[in-house]
Amino acid sequence: MGLFSFIKNTGAKVFGIGKTTEEEAAEARAKAKREADAAELRLEEAAARNLEETITDLQLQVEDLNIFVDDDMARISGKAYDQATREKVILVVGNTAGIATVDDNMTVEHVEPEAQFHTVVSGDTLGKIAKHYYGNAMKYPEIFEANKPMLTDPDKIYPGQVLRIPSLD
Repeated sequence: MGLFSFIKNTGAKVFGIGKTTEEEAAEARAKAKREADAAELRLEEAAARNLEETITDLQLQVEDLNIFVDDDMARISGKAYDQATREKVILVVGNTAGIATVDDNMTVEHVEPEAQFHTVVSGDTLGKIAKHYYGNAMKYPEIFEANKPMLTDPDKIYPGQVLRIPSLD
């Protein structure tokens, strides 16, 4: 007869031994997806631990703080000392690159009125924000103090940042 040539990696394997190229490719894709999912989970866990450390470093008092990051959503639980601490924790987490949504499941030890939140837009200053909420631009230190320790300078705010605007009562 003679010598016949075939394409080496096509067709089914004899007696079901081995896999077709398509089956091998599908398995490789599935394995790569599992590995990518595991790597993403490790990154999300590391991000959550880093956020917890940041909150501790900022000396925000939260008992049993737990943060879970899933894609661009963070879920927070624990018992905050007061409402201001709770809101600051939400802002620390929410003002983090990659986080779009914060699911707040914290409780508060000392209940007090909730603050409003303000998203900074281009051209905003703390004075302009104070004028809007309080009717007096000179009340900007109230907003600055309410956002410490996340803010370290009243002139350093940026568009997209969310700030606490406490009630003056």
